[in-house]
Amino acid sequence: MIIRKTPDQIEKIARAGDIVAGCLEMMKEMCRPGVTTAGLDEAAEKYIRDAGGIPTFKGYRGFPASICSSPNSMVVHGIPGDYQLAEGDIISLDVGVTLRGWVADAAITVPVGVVDKLKLRLLEVTAESLMRGIARFREGNHLGDISSAIQQHVEENGFSVVRTLVGHGIGKAMHEEPQIPNYGTAGQGPELKAGMVFAIEPMVNAGGHRVVVGPDRWVISTADLSMSAHFEHTVALTDKGPRILTAGTRTDGEKLEFASMLW
Repeated sequence: MIIRKTPDQIEKIARAGDIVAGCLEMMKEMCRPGVTTAGLDEAAEKYIRDAGGIPTFKGYRGFPASICSSPNSMVVHGIPGDYQLAEGDIISLDVGVTLRGWVADAAITVPVGVVDKLKLRLLEVTAESLMRGIARFREGNHLGDISSAIQQHVEENGFSVVRTLVGHGIGKAMHEEPQIPNYGTAGQGPELKAGMVFAIEPMVNAGGHRVVVGPDRWVISTADLSMSAHFEHTVALTDKGPRILTAGTRTDGEKLEFASMLW
């Protein structure tokens, strides 16, 4: 069952989303050669707790950290540690915040120093595909419209969507129904209605779509070791259209512009 939220509940998620956006912006500025992923995690936890929130990821199903930090060919769920960022890396940063019982979740992929044109294009297309999906999050459309819009933009640009990982509903719990694949057929799936709140999150590979799970049972990487990017927003469907709750603003999402937090 898809749980629809009231306007007041959406505001509560938006307040958690403001903390998520600020945390991602702070980490984006930290992403320089020599910085460790453990250092990013420590700074993120302090930021979240100082803002009155709780790091949603920490302890979730045993996950040991406050953020997911996934460099280069890691797709998602990278555990922060002693890895040092290097010039030319890209790194995906995923953050969840619980504030007074309501959860928001977002992710960005950041270039470290100067990166090559393929990596920059991968980031650009992945971020664009997120916005294409958000643009289809409108009353009367169907879940497949979001999925199809993401897939079409990614594949038209020569990249691959990861097929075994999905976005999700979000609210009192980090993962609610429905699952939101990043590929699919327009016009299929549940009808979209005001009050739905989704974490839409394309995960895109420069090579093939297949992924592998690491020995820690957390880290997921591309099977062919190609680069991967991940962008995510928590988005509410209102009677005026989609509203991005993790953009760091309180404006409705009619313009569908990126917040400055996106690299």
